[in-house]
Amino acid sequence: MELARFNMVEQQIRPWDVLDGRVLDLMKKMRRDHFVPAEMQSLAYADMEIPLGYGVSMWAPKIEARAIQELRLKDTDRVLEIGTGSGYLTALLANLAAHVTSVEIVPELSANAARTLASNHVENVTLEVGDAANGWKGTYDAIILTGAVPVLPEAFQGALNVGGRLFAIVGDAPLMQARFITCIGSGLFEASTLFETCVAPLQNARQQERFKL
Repeated sequence: MELARFNMVEQQIRPWDVLDGRVLDLMKKMRRDHFVPAEMQSLAYADMEIPLGYGVSMWAPKIEARAIQELRLKDTDRVLEIGTGSGYLTALLANLAAHVTSVEIVPELSANAARTLASNHVENVTLEVGDAANGWKGTYDAIILTGAVPVLPEAFQGALNVGGRLFAIVGDAPLMQARFITCIGSGLFEASTLFETCVAPLQNARQQERFKL
């Protein structure tokens, strides 16, 4: 597994423009195989999404690493994660930030993640069960949505502190875009598109309005 982690970083993540030493070191250190279903452990470090059940999948490692790099987390940041899933991305975020609030709509996934995070000594995390597809309470320095949304609700931008950053994958299959938004002032935002991809959708995400005759 140690060799698999090294190869994941050098062959998948680094070639994907992830050059932040903190992120690379963290991806080498964090035991991804602890967070995947038992029957998928041999594929824990493969360049693929890993299904978790309930229509949820872990992102490919290179997307996880790229997202974390783009968020430029500081050890004072408070982070909101929409979609806890296995808890692996939660653990990565928690290693770089002051605190992570992670909201999961599936109670069983949240309970499993809680056990895995505890066994990996990740403590600066609050796990919530609820539907956060259209926003969540509080304000944050960084927000990440772990499922794709056809339309990005404005509530997430509104939950950013000044200087806060938001990472979300927006669009419908097969064409989605990773979007990055920064709050540069009260009610002022800068947005950019980072790359194209296709990932599992966020449950109950707002749909685009369709024209009807």
